[in-house]
Amino acid sequence: MRRRPNGLAGKPALILWKKPLLCPLLFLMLAVSGSGQPLALTNLAGPEYAELLRKNEKLIRIQYKNISPALIPSDPYLKNMTAGLMRDLGPTLFVETLQLYRKAPSRNGGPWSPAERAGLYNQTLALSTLTGLQYYSARRKSMRTFYESSTVVSGPDGNTPRPDPSYTSPPAELTIYARQKDLSFGDNVYRYDYYVRPDALIFVQENLTAMNYGIIPAVGKNRLRSLVAVYDAGDFLLIYAASMARTASVPGMNERVGASFTNRIEAFLGWFTKQADKVFK
Repeated sequence: MRRRPNGLAGKPALILWKKPLLCPLLFLMLAVSGSGQPLALTNLAGPEYAELLRKNEKLIRIQYKNISPALIPSDPYLKNMTAGLMRDLGPTLFVETLQLYRKAPSRNGGPWSPAERAGLYNQTLALSTLTGLQYYSARRKSMRTFYESSTVVSGPDGNTPRPDPSYTSPPAELTIYARQKDLSFGDNVYRYDYYVRPDALIFVQENLTAMNYGIIPAVGKNRLRSLVAVYDAGDFLLIYAASMARTASVPGMNERVGASFTNRIEAFLGWFTKQADKVFK
């Protein structure tokens, strides 16, 4: 992994979407030095956002300039990681979301067990299950396939398929590669870096090939970073997701990619919710 890498400065527009408390929900890093105890939602998200999240709302922000993460949880590890990614990338686009996933009431609260944490980790490694994922296309104003295919591969050349990995005891850090055919941005190879803590999981996605929007260059090689950080917060999982990119200098491309990324994060977190249901429901 390269150099590892707040506030509401400028307060970019906040989008609130009401849905059933994260049961619908790119790119996984885990943060927080951990005691293994669930983290307090209010401490992680802050009182204002924690209240909104408990009201079944999820928060989304899109920024194109003067970028400063506004929804990021109060975790120095994650903030330093994100700041490092931004320094390396110099993004012209930043999309972030914060939302909750409610664990099944039958669990009677409490922290995730080692088996649950390992189960959730393995579900996020199951990148083949992204095949056929649908998202809402703002340009077409209809649902469209996100990934026509998604396969773990042996290395950055993307030539040798491998089965989804699985671990009884998750390693502290792991790198895998995937080849994913995106019907908007083409057939590309990505690097995924995973990080595990007792009370958090995180992964980061980086594009190893250039992403084209049809015949138009959209995002150059190594110009995209997407991360998901999942925190154990007792009855809930707190999920923070962000996609940042340095888009091609084509008029209107930044806004076009931004609208697409916003809907894709929504679709990706819908996939994550279904994966989490396999562990917590």
